[in-house]
Amino acid sequence: MDDAALLALPKAELHLHIEGTLEPELAFALAARNDVTLPYADVASLRRAQAFTDLQDFLDLYYACMAVLRTEDDFADLAAAYLTKAAAQGVRHAEIFFDPQAHTSRGIPIATVVRGLRRGIETAAQDTGVHADLIACFLRDRPVAEAHETLDALSPFFDVIVGVGLDSAEVGYPPALFADVFDRARDAGLHVVAHAGEEGPPDYIWEALDVLGIERIDHGIRCLESPALVRRLSSDRIPLTTCPLSNVRLRCVPTLSEHPLPAMLDAGLVVTVNSDDPAYFGGYVGDNFLAVRRDLGITDDALITLARDSFTASFVDDELRTRWLTELDGPRSLRP
Repeated sequence: MDDAALLALPKAELHLHIEGTLEPELAFALAARNDVTLPYADVASLRRAQAFTDLQDFLDLYYACMAVLRTEDDFADLAAAYLTKAAAQGVRHAEIFFDPQAHTSRGIPIATVVRGLRRGIETAAQDTGVHADLIACFLRDRPVAEAHETLDALSPFFDVIVGVGLDSAEVGYPPALFADVFDRARDAGLHVVAHAGEEGPPDYIWEALDVLGIERIDHGIRCLESPALVRRLSSDRIPLTTCPLSNVRLRCVPTLSEHPLPAMLDAGLVVTVNSDDPAYFGGYVGDNFLAVRRDLGITDDALITLARDSFTASFVDDELRTRWLTELDGPRSLRP
């Protein structure tokens, strides 16, 4: 298939931080709206600052730019802007991460965040047809007690949140620290996912599985260091939401041509391709599909499998999943 057909290939995005879709142009527009001064002179200087050395370097910039997000309108505009871009790259469904603590720590109520994001999702659904759900993530480098408080504050919105996750700086913050809060989330009927094995070791993936009881691993690229873990992930069909361009920009892998995605596929793992924080990492999900074909030689059949697995790994109901899989495999299939 040609590039246009690959971009249009129906797909779901399962690893996307909405705060990471804040493009410099929108950041400056919201800064002007809210009378916020960013620590960058203009769009060009903000883009130049995106030459990250590691995950923490990225997070410092990421949190600095969040200062412009203040009102429901800001969060609505952010969500709608992302989903409009995603629709143009074949996305039919997105499971959107957001970081409540990154906003409540700035004095922004959780209600403002959730209501704004939901309004942006509803607007985009009307305009583009893209379906989306929300997953609230706990910041693992913040106190565990704060995660419990965040879950309490989220409880009025469990009807519009499908799950919880664990993100932010990974090394030194093993998943097991958050066992109790994940137990509470599962008891409340929420899906559970966690970032593990991006910069952290394979042991973190084991903990996420066996202590947190997660249903999907976000990133997980270091699983290949443990053959026993690969066998477990493969036999249990645990999806891994990889983010190739992100892994390169954060120096988790030296170059895209060295990314472990082909080895993960060869090992029989359930893998999806996602954009993570596309405003910072050089591309949205369709751009990631184009990049892995170009630099990794991923075949068209394998790309279609990646798209198929993105729907099967999602948390949508069977009716929606069947609709999108039928579109992928039916008369409009882009299979060569």
